[in-house]
Amino acid sequence: MNPRSLRVLVPLLALTQSCTSAPVRPTTAEAAREAGASEYTLAKDITVRRIAPGVWMHTTLSDEDFGLVPANGLIVEDGDGSLLVDTGWNQRQAEQLADWAANTLGKPVRAAVATHFHDDRTAGIPVLSARGIPVHGLEDTVRLAKERGKPVPTRAFTEVATLGPLELFFPGAGHAPDNIVVVHRDSQVMFGGCFVKDAAAKTLGNLGDAVVSAWPASLERVQTRYPDTRIIVPGHGAPGGPELLGHTRALLR
Repeated sequence: MNPRSLRVLVPLLALTQSCTSAPVRPTTAEAAREAGASEYTLAKDITVRRIAPGVWMHTTLSDEDFGLVPANGLIVEDGDGSLLVDTGWNQRQAEQLADWAANTLGKPVRAAVATHFHDDRTAGIPVLSARGIPVHGLEDTVRLAKERGKPVPTRAFTEVATLGPLELFFPGAGHAPDNIVVVHRDSQVMFGGCFVKDAAAKTLGNLGDAVVSAWPASLERVQTRYPDTRIIVPGHGAPGGPELLGHTRALLR
């Protein structure tokens, strides 16, 4: 081969190799899974982190007027979709959580749960309803939300319900007349909501709608029904184990 032909062939080989071996850029969801990312900051007032396989805890902050109070909820993977437990403090937060589930997790929210009628559990319902996402709540949550002028869950249940891999259980009144717990049996994760206090809590928090006299018996029903729980996520504060039930009982005493 003469030198002139070689000069022509080398660039052609380089071009061919670059076209055939260029990596395919993964989607955002694929990149996140490959990297094993376990925590995301969606906005200055929204974080999401994995606490068990297929189970993510979201934490949202209230506005400054309310003291930037953090509130927890869950996003639980369910096949090619996901389930949202509690909506955050406002509609924007609910919208960003739903967008994250669809675009980053790659599992759009197909249903949601409100664990009682207070704002940090129900405020985002209008956003979900506008997207055609059903929001499940206890019959008493539907009633109380209507009476108090709060966003109203669109699907009602009594006592116990199953939603994909989740069990929704009303143990009796406590923090509120309608508080439920949500259990992901596969991972033995329980979302206790505001019914369960975190380990650092020194008080029972907001008692404006509490039924303190019924709370201990309700805790006992939860402990009896779910003895194998490994992780409990309180409505506010850090997750813990079954000791959070005992801590809440001690605060009641």
